[in-house]
Amino acid sequence: MREYSAFDILGPIMIGPSSSHTAGAARLGKVAKTIAGGEVKKVQFFLHGSFASTYKGHGTDKALVAGILGMDPWDQGLKTSMDKAKEKGIEIEFIPTDLGDVHPNTVKFVITRTDNKIVEVIGSSIGGGNIVITGIDGENIEFTGAYPTILINHIDIPGMVAKVTAVLYDYEINIAFMRVYRSGKGSAAAMVFEVDNVVSQDLIDEIVKIPNIKNARAINPVKEEN
Repeated sequence: MREYSAFDILGPIMIGPSSSHTAGAARLGKVAKTIAGGEVKKVQFFLHGSFASTYKGHGTDKALVAGILGMDPWDQGLKTSMDKAKEKGIEIEFIPTDLGDVHPNTVKFVITRTDNKIVEVIGSSIGGGNIVITGIDGENIEFTGAYPTILINHIDIPGMVAKVTAVLYDYEINIAFMRVYRSGKGSAAAMVFEVDNVVSQDLIDEIVKIPNIKNARAINPVKEEN
C-alpha cells in the first residue's frame, strides 16, 4: 500500500484553486524563465489539453505569468501578475493548441528575451504542484525540478561525463539522477544531473571551462514557505 505524506494530504502552499493549474503552472513558468535566462520581453504560451480549455477559469494564465515574473506559487502577487507583466512591458499571448501525445496539463513556452534570443521550453504540471520539463529548444530531455538540476550542452566525445562528474566530486555534489541525450554519435548532446546540493554559480563556471562544453546552467528548486 502506498504511504502518504502530509504534502499528499494537504497539498502545496499556493495561491489559487488548483495545484495542477496554479501551483504547478507557476513552477513551470519560473523554471522556464530560469532556463531562458536574461530579461524577457515577450512570452507565447501554447496551452494543451485541459490547460487550453480551462486556463482562464482556473487561473492558469495568471500563474504562468507569475512564474515568468519570478513569483512562487504562494506569492500574493500571483493574482495581479498580468498587470505586473504589462507594467514591465512584457508582451503576453495565450494560444490553445494540440501538442500531441503529452500530458493534458502541458504548456510550450516561446520566450523572447530583450536581446531577441528565443528560447522554447515544454513542461507539464503532473499533479500536487509537481512538474516535469520535457523539452528545451526542440531537444527532448526530462527533469522534475524537485532537485537542484544542472543542464549541460556539449559535444558527444569520449570522456565528457567523466570530466563533469570529476568537477561535481571536487565540489562535493552528490548525484541523485543523471541522463544523457544525443542527436547522434559525435554530434550535439546534453547531460542532465539532478543532485542533492544547491548548485552554485562557481560550480557552473568550472563546468563551462571544460573543453567541448557549450553551455551549462543551474536550476535550483522552489522551496515552500513555512
